[in-house]
Amino acid sequence: MSEGSLEAPVRHPIRWEDPDFYDEAKLDAEMHRVFDICHGCRRCFNLCDSFPRLFDLVDESATGELDSVDSKDFKPVVDACTLCDMCFLTKCPYVPPHEFNLDFPHLMLRYRAVEQKKGAVPFAAKQLTQTDRNGEIASKVAGLANWASKCGNALTRPAMEVALGVHRKAKLPEFTSLPFTEHTEVPAVNKDAPAFGRKAVLYATCFANYNNPSIGVAARAILAKNGVETEVVYPRCCGMPQLEQGDIAAVADSAKSTAEDLRPWIEKGYDVIALVPSCALMLKFEWPLIVTDDENVKKLSAATSDITEYMVSIAKGEGIAEGLGTLDGGVTVHISCHSRAQNMGQKAAEMLRLIPDVELTVIERCSGHGGSWGIMKDNFEVGMKIGKPVAKKAADVASKYVLSECPLARDQIVQGIGMLGKPTDTIESFQHPVELFAKAYGL
Repeated sequence: MSEGSLEAPVRHPIRWEDPDFYDEAKLDAEMHRVFDICHGCRRCFNLCDSFPRLFDLVDESATGELDSVDSKDFKPVVDACTLCDMCFLTKCPYVPPHEFNLDFPHLMLRYRAVEQKKGAVPFAAKQLTQTDRNGEIASKVAGLANWASKCGNALTRPAMEVALGVHRKAKLPEFTSLPFTEHTEVPAVNKDAPAFGRKAVLYATCFANYNNPSIGVAARAILAKNGVETEVVYPRCCGMPQLEQGDIAAVADSAKSTAEDLRPWIEKGYDVIALVPSCALMLKFEWPLIVTDDENVKKLSAATSDITEYMVSIAKGEGIAEGLGTLDGGVTVHISCHSRAQNMGQKAAEMLRLIPDVELTVIERCSGHGGSWGIMKDNFEVGMKIGKPVAKKAADVASKYVLSECPLARDQIVQGIGMLGKPTDTIESFQHPVELFAKAYGL
């Protein structure tokens, strides 16, 4: 085995159904093994807060080595992990097939799965993972829900902080009164487009469905402009919120059911497109590692693309449809961690560069949001600190459009710009690159 593991990373299945997976003594032994390797390497010191917390534990211990660190002190290290996978994919020289066989994010997941099995996950955290239920309720009272969750609401946000542990200053996504799956207008398919004949199912995702349907509407419009016939399907959440809390069984159930629901579409020749990168990551990579023996899950994985990835495939394959116009300002695009974790390249940037004369700035660094992680009372300040370099770069560029493939990351960046004392009122409201791409088409 060569030093540094120059071979492509290999991810092993998650053996969550094996009783040994939940054996606390075996888990503790693996934590010590991996943490000792991390302590000796420290290449990940600047990624997230997990590694500084670990290295501080070691450095402040009696011996300056892991042997004098108490296992009970490992929990803050685990709690700081956002499951972004950047250490596995971009930093760690010891991932499989290296003989050290180190997969830090999935070890953190295992720790959380043990906590979940023991009933140690707080009630409020579990409620926040119920995105479909929460979205369905909030969409029926969207005005009230958005008022209550608005930053600066002195009545509700302090109460929310106490009851749910959500930091009172964290920007929360707004809800729509008309979910994407309830939009009835279907754009006409451009039969003259080079890619005419393609068919795709849009997996709406809970965010595009309940929070920002404009992402779905824009995606469907630019696909139709490029000759792609589309259908919108959203049976349920991908399970990423449950994965973050270690509820792997719930993720497995979601994977099996959703793959079964989408199977008929795949059999009819439809591609599957996820509108948010976290969901694309789940369908393409995490589900097959959790449900290893389900043919529907395997077929769904092979058929799934991220929306920006799909648009670039059209551009490189058949060719993009004519009609893209110039934009009235510069663009800053953030490449999210879960986009990078798909190992597909900077597809959002590639897509936006198709726009004539676009003034594009690309930022590829963590925003500090991490799904629901960054809004929590214990994490918000840390998350803003992690994302400060991204916000500073975006503020210095001062583009009219600030986008990210992850809408939550985009809002974190804009909030970070404001916390730097820089103006944000000139930044347009577009969150996702496909929204701006639709504008360039005049859609």
